[in-house]
Amino acid sequence: MSMEKSQVGRRAGAGPGALLLCRAEAGSVAPAAQLLRERMLLTGAGEGWSVLVPEGKPWLHGDEPVDRVLTGWAAALAVGAPWPVLALWWDADRAGYTLASGFRRPVGYVWLADGTPAGEDEAMRTFAARLGLDPVLDLESLDALTKPDPEADARTRLRGLLAVLTRAGVALPTGLTPGEPADRLREIARIRPDARQIERSGWREVVRTEFEAVDHSRLGPLLPWSGTPAARALSLTQLTTGLPLTAWGLRRRSAGWTAAGALLLAHGALGAVCELTRPRD
Repeated sequence: MSMEKSQVGRRAGAGPGALLLCRAEAGSVAPAAQLLRERMLLTGAGEGWSVLVPEGKPWLHGDEPVDRVLTGWAAALAVGAPWPVLALWWDADRAGYTLASGFRRPVGYVWLADGTPAGEDEAMRTFAARLGLDPVLDLESLDALTKPDPEADARTRLRGLLAVLTRAGVALPTGLTPGEPADRLREIARIRPDARQIERSGWREVVRTEFEAVDHSRLGPLLPWSGTPAARALSLTQLTTGLPLTAWGLRRRSAGWTAAGALLLAHGALGAVCELTRPRD
């Protein structure tokens, strides 16, 4: 490893930062993002994609590493939504991604700051399958990211990942580049004409808003199986999973996993209320 490449790697990951890509329009992402109780900016990121730019307090002013926080946040957003969430993160030593979709176990990959692969090849194949990428062309490009490359640091690896995702519709706004400092990313997102500010709302306030917004004539898009045994089973699963996950997150002082558990509880409770108040034939 050359001294020049090592220095490039350190510059690319000089400070921790993150982006959350959601395969949904901003209007669908905003209510779920509010439940994370973190200040973020939300803007478009291509056809059918949105991006959340977090302020970053959990890792800038706390002891929890950025990758752990982002894994929890991605899981929290994806577990109650019909769309996947891709977290891109970086710090001084590493960079990587985590893909969360529904109740499935998140999958991710890591590169050291100098670009050295430090993940499992199988993760890339699972990543491609869950996003419906081309099993030949796209997977070949992703596979190249798992091979040694003396010219590619961690920032370059994340750019390579995003290049593959452009064929799936991802188009990050100019300047929202992995490796940039968090304040720089927020400045760029803030000037976007479609930018939305996600505020730190209390759990009760956010959940009450969701309950009050429920319109049984529109339950289809929100709860597609509402009124069926599958809907009742899903609500029960969300409640029974969310409670211990929230408790575990609180014990570990993990903002990401506490948010994941609380979001599960909120969706489970919402589903239960909808079932109890649904008009009967």
